[in-house]
Amino acid sequence: MENTNNDNALYCSRCGALIGEDEDYEEVNGRIVCMECYEQHTTTCERCGEVIWTDDSYGDEYTTLCSNCYHNHYTRCSCCDALLHEDDAYHLDGYDYCSDCYHEEVDRNRSIHDYGYKPEPIFYGDSKRYFGVELEIDGAGKDSDNADELLAIANKDEEHIYIKGDGSLDDGMELVTYPMSLDCHKDFQWDEIMKKAIYLGYRSHQTSTCGLHVHVNRDCLGDNRDEQDETISRILYFVEHHWNELLKFSRRSEYAMNRWASRYGYENSARAILDKAKKGNNGRYAAVNLMNYATIEFRMFRGTLKLNTFLATLELVNAIIDTALYYSEEGLHKLSWSEFVSNIKEPELIQYLKERKLYINENIDTQEEM
Repeated sequence: MENTNNDNALYCSRCGALIGEDEDYEEVNGRIVCMECYEQHTTTCERCGEVIWTDDSYGDEYTTLCSNCYHNHYTRCSCCDALLHEDDAYHLDGYDYCSDCYHEEVDRNRSIHDYGYKPEPIFYGDSKRYFGVELEIDGAGKDSDNADELLAIANKDEEHIYIKGDGSLDDGMELVTYPMSLDCHKDFQWDEIMKKAIYLGYRSHQTSTCGLHVHVNRDCLGDNRDEQDETISRILYFVEHHWNELLKFSRRSEYAMNRWASRYGYENSARAILDKAKKGNNGRYAAVNLMNYATIEFRMFRGTLKLNTFLATLELVNAIIDTALYYSEEGLHKLSWSEFVSNIKEPELIQYLKERKLYINENIDTQEEM
């Protein structure tokens, strides 16, 4: 750009030098710059072509970037600080890695997967109904050695569980099972796993962070999506109709339930509750989460490392599903809680209902929740 201004003198905004009438100059971000400063102190973003001050350049010795392009399209390896295009970055537990550092990190923490890890399901048991459990434990670290000890018990014959990190936990991890029938869960090494977790210093009920989430395969609820929706609507109706009892069963406070597993709200019909749920205003943080395509997720329960409580929780979910399958909406409307529990035969669930005074009002000895 040639200086043709005969009325007002022009000065370089960087060095302050007078720019003569016969001298060229450039503009950088709207500021006049003499050619010497332009050549010495500016560079060009390799992505968008914008001229920027060299001091304001992002990137590395090979790639020059303006601030906008860097923050919108690039990141850095949290381990070695290498510049990475967003398409080339690997993500693990909220951090970005280059390929080499990522695989080193995975090898170091191979027992604990990223929160988004989701392998192909392996189904255990001869059943139409399968339960996938997410059990959160906290207080003794997101520790690979601890994870190895738990996995050695759980997967000594076949791979039944995997372990993930979870940002909602203070200092723990999440045990996730492959889909298993109720009988398989009852025969599984849960007692050993829980005792080992307690020995290592983990707790679940005795925290403010841990939940016990139970996934059930949607295709056990009907032969097609419409039939499944009808059953789900009755499950939601049951949950809303007996919310106070289920809140007591869950061992959660009302505040915690509202935060992690809120209700959809009672309506006059099962379909109306389902329609409200499908609007998705609760996101996945609903008592019964419907956002997964292949499963519905019961999220209302507080975590536990007490075997009887754990099995009773699975048995309750199973009983709710049976009730939704075999009762009409009118029948559910007439079904009282006492009538519902009177049909229960499983000793673990009966014991737990008695402990929570949800079966009959009698005093019994109880074991401490962990």
